Amino acid sequence: MQKIVRGQLIDIASKKIYKAEIEIENQRIKSITEKEHDETDYILPGFIDAHIHIESSMLTPFRFSQEAVKHGTVATISDPHEIANVNGLEGIHYMLESASKALMKIHFGAPSCVPATTFESAGAVLDSLAVYDLLRRNDIWYLSEMMNYPGVLYEDKEVWQKIAYAKQLNKPVDGHAPGLTGDQALQYIAAGITTDHECFTLSEALFKVQAGMKILIREGSAAKNFEALHPLLASYTPHVMFCSDDKHPDDFIHGHINKLVARAVAGGYNLFDVLTAACINPIKHYNIPVGMLRPGDYADFITVQDIVHFDVQATYINGEAAYKNGMVKEVVFNEGAINNFNCSYIKPEAVALATEKASLPCIHALDGQLITKRMDISPLRKGNNCISDVKNDFLKITVINRYRPQAPAVSFIHNFGIKNGAIASTVAHDSHNIIAVGCSDEEIARAVNLLIETKGGLSVVAGKYEEVLPLPVAGLMTTSTCSQIAKQYALLDAKVKENGSKLRAPFMTLSFMALLVIPELKLSDLGLFDAVKFQFAE
Repeated sequence: MQKIVRGQLIDIASKKIYKAEIEIENQRIKSITEKEHDETDYILPGFIDAHIHIESSMLTPFRFSQEAVKHGTVATISDPHEIANVNGLEGIHYMLESASKALMKIHFGAPSCVPATTFESAGAVLDSLAVYDLLRRNDIWYLSEMMNYPGVLYEDKEVWQKIAYAKQLNKPVDGHAPGLTGDQALQYIAAGITTDHECFTLSEALFKVQAGMKILIREGSAAKNFEALHPLLASYTPHVMFCSDDKHPDDFIHGHINKLVARAVAGGYNLFDVLTAACINPIKHYNIPVGMLRPGDYADFITVQDIVHFDVQATYINGEAAYKNGMVKEVVFNEGAINNFNCSYIKPEAVALATEKASLPCIHALDGQLITKRMDISPLRKGNNCISDVKNDFLKITVINRYRPQAPAVSFIHNFGIKNGAIASTVAHDSHNIIAVGCSDEEIARAVNLLIETKGGLSVVAGKYEEVLPLPVAGLMTTSTCSQIAKQYALLDAKVKENGSKLRAPFMTLSFMALLVIPELKLSDLGLFDAVKFQFAE
């Protein structure tokens, strides 16, 4: 069946804009003809998120796609290591099945680090043979971010074997090396790692791009690096992509890569350079079957009202309108849920911290960053128990193994700002144990127990107030729509801020306080971890 779409075509290759008529047949663009007409919308290739963990949207891939197409996203490069850390291969198969019903093209990688380190407890382990079996699949496109950069630098056999399998199968290897420069960065890149989305300074990004890496400019719900890295768009256009990495539902509902494109164009960058980064570079780097708006390509493209705001009017996937005139294509898909949860209720004394030390290390959380700083504090005490010092914002933080009974790990964190109550989450990168922060041991225990009761989600307690956002799929996702969960999430987020937190995304920030591969100080279920020395903190 033939289809005609007309508009002002943005031809990225020739750097021209002209009125055109696109003829579509059998999912592909049969022809593009320059032709006069009255249509004023612009036609351009669809946007691609070059690195995202769909689980962080709290939506299944199917539900994620229903929201993404509204923002002109036609494809993603997605690492399913969040659910893999909880459910292993079963979790990856769940994501593939959900993505098979999606309205857009989702390209998964084989998780390289499950678990991310040996200093934490995850729900599963994927060794090099499991990774090899995944990489051999036609629906697995690359080796996902190699977070274990010390394993690369010190030639860990399993790490190097995973990279070797990817090379053998001619699939790209994604990187993850925040702050790494100099000889160690060159060693990391020489191992065959091709991208990095963790640069948080321009000097770091310049070093890596000049050494041959592709740099992904990330703007997620917690980590925001666009402001630091956008100069790359002018000088290194072929080597730059856009990504969100992690996007919470209340943020996602307002926009995706389209917002970054609008921001870059408003900043004075050349339209064609910006669209090259947003629409073309990921297709070429990952060799994915997504159209670039040329005759013979898959008919994956979007129409926008203007090239200032990039408000999407229609999104076409394989020639079919996934979104048009404010309506998302209706697809019925009844998804089930999987989980991995074996944890008993805790009492307040479980998170007591008894020590005679005069000084204790404390995590200093940074707003808008995944990195943290180390502080050393003199803890407030009640008897022999070190307790939260609400006045000075040194709050107790705990991580509890959700896969088997184990005593909680307890430490302190600064900059959460909560004056009342506690919050908890089973979204705790990357092993996704229970993580909580609060003003008292009693409130922390209440927040944790709410999640144990629902077997996963987010919770807030404050005085008599108790609220839970259940996440029945692996304690990470829901089968609800984005609008439904965004409302629930926004209510919890508002309550945390009402209780004193000044963080832009307190739950997202909390979720990264257990990510041991990001410097400087983090907390796993096994204890406080120094990510600079890559050992438990002293």
